[in-house]
Amino acid sequence: TSVDGQGDPHSSVWTDTFSVDDPASGVRLVSYRLRLTLYRTAGSRLTPTVWRVGAMASDVPDRFTVPASTPSLARELPVPRYSQNVHIGQYPEYDNGGEAWCSPTSSQMIIEHWGRRPTAEDLAWVKPGLPDPQVCHAARQTYDYQYEGCGNWPFNAAYAATYRDLNAVVTRLGSLTDVERLIRAGIPVITSQSFLKEELTGAGYGTAGHLMTVIGFTPEGDVIANDPASPDNDAVRRVYRRREWEN
Repeated sequence: TSVDGQGDPHSSVWTDTFSVDDPASGVRLVSYRLRLTLYRTAGSRLTPTVWRVGAMASDVPDRFTVPASTPSLARELPVPRYSQNVHIGQYPEYDNGGEAWCSPTSSQMIIEHWGRRPTAEDLAWVKPGLPDPQVCHAARQTYDYQYEGCGNWPFNAAYAATYRDLNAVVTRLGSLTDVERLIRAGIPVITSQSFLKEELTGAGYGTAGHLMTVIGFTPEGDVIANDPASPDNDAVRRVYRRREWEN
């Protein structure tokens, strides 16, 4: 689990993020060191295995618009489409159910794009007859008991890495140009965004924070995204205006 409540006179830890409390004071993070402490079950000779660790630092400007990027790619990747909303009310012990599962739903879409799926044994705990039980499994596997949610991004990256030959990272991209590079290489990208209802045409809702999976770009440069906040799986694929998405 994550550990909240850490800090000093200049900084705080918010679940998975170390933050300078007052950037205007001039305090900046200039270097960092990572340390791993591995624990094993008492009486066991089995130890955890770590093959990748990373961190990302950024200094985001306080702004409401970003420079426009120039479209350079028209491509769409074949990524499975799953709606979190078909799971509303299911397993509320995991972040109150599907209405909050944008992160594990997005992770599951990406995992299956790469041909990986949980086994029947993995899914045996899910109530028979529920749609897309693998999404329920993803929520359970990404739930952070300290944070009390499934939206801890490092947890979602770690869940992806439980599947053979898969790795994931949490990072910040400079613009949609960077996303285009990944799509060109065949890599779909989970992105985080917040917007008012009127700021993203076609979404039909506003959000203080939501994850979608970018799967491509239209010939006009608009964003093709699998939006898990859709009423059903058939409605998940969306096209959003590029400039609105950037801002």
